[in-house]
Amino acid sequence: MPADLVVVPCLNDNYAYLIHDTATDATAVVDVPEAAPILTALAERGWKLTHILLTHHHDDHIGGVEALVAATGARVVGARADAHRLPPLTEAVTEGDMVQFGTENFEVIDVPGHTVGHIAFHLPHSHMVFTGDSLMSWGCGRLFEGTPAQMWESLQKLAALPEETLICSGHEYTTSNGRFALHLEPDNPALISRFGDVNAARAANTPTVPVPLALERATNPFLRAADPALSRAAGLPDAEPLAVFAALRALKDRF
Repeated sequence: MPADLVVVPCLNDNYAYLIHDTATDATAVVDVPEAAPILTALAERGWKLTHILLTHHHDDHIGGVEALVAATGARVVGARADAHRLPPLTEAVTEGDMVQFGTENFEVIDVPGHTVGHIAFHLPHSHMVFTGDSLMSWGCGRLFEGTPAQMWESLQKLAALPEETLICSGHEYTTSNGRFALHLEPDNPALISRFGDVNAARAANTPTVPVPLALERATNPFLRAADPALSRAAGLPDAEPLAVFAALRALKDRF
């Protein structure tokens, strides 16, 4: 059976994710913006937290770790390369490592760009990947530390996962990301349709995540830098995809 997934809103626009293995009662959380909503969600379901998985070091993803560890005793897993700026780790991981979780394993994927030590956690049997601020719903993270080449390579890794994989990203940014996508391609019917769905979800106060990778491949401009429509929108009709991606990311920063 695939793991159960619960999206937990935190702070103003962050998300944490609870993953529960029903066969073993193991429960993980990916990122901890604050502890209280996560503890509430656990208590409502009678789940005991066993794993805390951290995608990167930014405060809005780790701010509640100390309190959550104190309350649950869960083990803390994060990137070895970022151990010096993460909360104390029980397990430091690098790309290709497996984190044992119930009846399946999280696969660790290096996805630098937003930060240089950013990682993602892929749960292949359950068709989920927890991407933090790398690949996001209809967008990608701002390049605070990494280069366009690093982020482009990271996005290609994630885009190569099976199309049914759910992209579980760290923020409710879909509306603003959709506005940017429509700014680039105002007549694209797939974008118009998705924007309608997003607006309906937000009107109902429903999270717009997770999102199937197939939908991201079809509509996310940062995954479509090889598409002539996007290279034209970036003003680089004959450029390589990396150059188009870099131009799109720069445009989004000013949007």
